[in-house]
Amino acid sequence: MSVAELAGQVAGKLTETVRSVEVMRRAGLVPFPRLDEGVRSLVAIRKYGPFAGANHIAARRDSTAVGIVDDLGPLTFKQLDDQSNALARAWSQRGLGPDSVIAALCRDHRGLVVTMAASGKLGARLLLMNTGFAKPQFADVAQREGVTALVYDQEFTGLLDAIDEGVDRYLAWVDEPAGHEIPVLAEIIASTDDRPLPAPAKPGGFVLLTSGTTGTPKGAPRPHTSALASAQFLDRIPLRAGEATFMGAPLFHGTGLSQFILSFALGCTVVMRRKFDPEATLRGVAAHRCTALVLVPTMLQRIVDLPKEVRDRYDTSCLRIIFVAGSALSPDLGNRANEQFGDVVHNLYGSTEVAVATVATPEDWKRAPGTVGRAPVGCRVALYDENGVKITKPHVTGRVFVGSGLSFGGYTDGRNKEIIDGLLSSGDVGHFDEDGLLFIDGRDDEMIVSGGENVFPIEVENLLVEREDVLEAAVIGVEDPDFGERLKAFVVRAEGSTLDEDGVREYVKANLARYKVPRDVEFLDELPRNATGKVLRTKLS
Repeated sequence: MSVAELAGQVAGKLTETVRSVEVMRRAGLVPFPRLDEGVRSLVAIRKYGPFAGANHIAARRDSTAVGIVDDLGPLTFKQLDDQSNALARAWSQRGLGPDSVIAALCRDHRGLVVTMAASGKLGARLLLMNTGFAKPQFADVAQREGVTALVYDQEFTGLLDAIDEGVDRYLAWVDEPAGHEIPVLAEIIASTDDRPLPAPAKPGGFVLLTSGTTGTPKGAPRPHTSALASAQFLDRIPLRAGEATFMGAPLFHGTGLSQFILSFALGCTVVMRRKFDPEATLRGVAAHRCTALVLVPTMLQRIVDLPKEVRDRYDTSCLRIIFVAGSALSPDLGNRANEQFGDVVHNLYGSTEVAVATVATPEDWKRAPGTVGRAPVGCRVALYDENGVKITKPHVTGRVFVGSGLSFGGYTDGRNKEIIDGLLSSGDVGHFDEDGLLFIDGRDDEMIVSGGENVFPIEVENLLVEREDVLEAAVIGVEDPDFGERLKAFVVRAEGSTLDEDGVREYVKANLARYKVPRDVEFLDELPRNATGKVLRTKLS
């Protein structure tokens, strides 16, 4: 590398850092002019990790401020900090520490929140388990990740015989309050000294799991996070300090976890419920005057499908942000949400591995419905062809590669995604338009080759859900002796719809190329999805 190139890289990094600090200052993360508070925050995060550190600082800033509101009511940041001290102390006395892997199989509630903070204070690694796991997936992940302790909700007791008896077990949520042989977190906390413990040598970090739509999910560790990385969300999403966020997305998923940690860092109250309900979500937004609502697209779909008279019961004018991520947001759904709530939808594109790639603001969406927007500060996105040559022309589809301060460093089993020019493969293909807005055309491994023509299912799916008589649609490739593969569509009709197979084919034929018309059509009551809303295509045939 030449001196000029090195100087250019240094200058670019410096400019990016300055921009990141300014973004954080605007949001309220950098407490200008009280820079001493900012230094304390950095020290706490370095000691305990991003979540326990953020909770500790929020408790110090205002001991009466409400941190969460769950099904059992409110808890202040101070109460959460004290409870996590007690739990960390109790676990330390039971032999858990920096070498431990603590798995959490919990819905969203205070038990999970305190577990997250206590793990950071111990320096243990926290493994966030998917609440939609079947027993084989649960057993495989627990064994592969070397789980030493499991925190779980009582409803998941039936999965526990799949793991080693030597794994410590703790109940985070009980449905039947009496007669438990397993220690209950609330009882442990109430009976333990809540003074702070000495800080661990280093925070343990998190392990997120991939969606696992085609097999056992892989572990994507996040051992540490740069304080500047929060600017990647705040640059294009106007979250602000001291407000309230309704958390619809589950905390075990990157969408929910990232926004939960960021909300705590901003001193925002987070409203959560153990199970998602569309009307209860609107009720919670209105009651707590939430300015941000964090969802995956299937949750947003259920909200906008509520009858108008139900939606009108709740004043949601406080909402400035509907943060949507986790799977593709169709143009039709995004447009309907903006019509109902105003121009508030922010569509984030990323993955468990790359974290943030791009964000579409409401202005981006209005200009180009369906876009995932532009890369925020601290992120880079580029397209490459199958030979690794960079694509620079608009409307040319290529493989999506991302550079981000939040990208992972490889799976827990030692494997990694493909890397080109320091950028990590997202596994998707997409294109830029002439304005530089990114569009995702589909998963690289979901492309259907029919008669020599390439078809990405999302284009046909988005077209079908534009119809008022179609609620959901999924398209896959099935074997065909003449064409190699042919398209098969699975359609969920709206109540009262008379749409038939010929109607589906004729509609697609009238709007897309002939080779994109599904030869087969099957109607379902609902599509099979995982807990974060992604379609389980392996269950369609």
